[in-house]
Amino acid sequence: MRAITPCCLTVAGSDSGGNAGVQADLRAFHAYGLHGCTVFTSLTAQNPSGVSGIHAVPADFVAAQLDAVLGVYSIRAMKTGMLPDASAIEAVAGRVSSHPEIAKVIDPVMVATSGARLVSPAAVEAIKSVLLPLASVLTPNLPEAAVLCGIDDAGIRDAADASVAQELARRLFGEYGRPVLVKGGHGAGRSAVDVLFDGREVREFSMPWVENPVSTHGTGCSLASAIAAELALGRDLAAAVSGAKQYVHDAIATSFLVGPGCGVLGFAPR
Repeated sequence: MRAITPCCLTVAGSDSGGNAGVQADLRAFHAYGLHGCTVFTSLTAQNPSGVSGIHAVPADFVAAQLDAVLGVYSIRAMKTGMLPDASAIEAVAGRVSSHPEIAKVIDPVMVATSGARLVSPAAVEAIKSVLLPLASVLTPNLPEAAVLCGIDDAGIRDAADASVAQELARRLFGEYGRPVLVKGGHGAGRSAVDVLFDGREVREFSMPWVENPVSTHGTGCSLASAIAAELALGRDLAAAVSGAKQYVHDAIATSFLVGPGCGVLGFAPR
């Protein structure tokens, strides 16, 4: 019999510019030599100037997409990204909860780089109540971690060291009992320091900033999907985070122009 290639699943929104969301996730999966399955939760009309429209995929069709791939493809890991509303979140949680064999990277996309909230309070509560308890690892950025902890995120993005991320990671682990990676790319330091707490020890993963990159759009999505790819290949969590961090650094360093003033992350095969 022929060998079966491992698969990864992305449950996320589409970026019409091909920078973030499902498109970034597939780029990461393919860089690791894995087949990518997709469940679209929303469609966006966007380019580097911003998002001009969002169309949420109905929850029943999100569920139908999941039903089509779960149990058919050899999915070893998955990641979630943008989930537009509570009904979609509940549909995802209801389907994937019966697949403990799949490693689950939950990227709670709630706060944009600009600081704008991307989901409703009802969706935040659904993420907290039904999705986070299923996670193999949570990957919030600093403002998202603050929102999940129920604290004001004002000033969080100005944190220049990892102490704030450590405290948030510990609080989230205490609340949900799941490993937490707080992404430090929104901090004010000269290096991107991510903090992982697995309930036993704190690990820091640091990479220097890439000076004057062509693009950084989609780095959060790419990190979560690269962690999923690493887990699908059998790495332990710390090794998966380390490898994914290097993947994103290399993708930023090799980013390139695809239009006037329009860049995209590079393809960094592993």
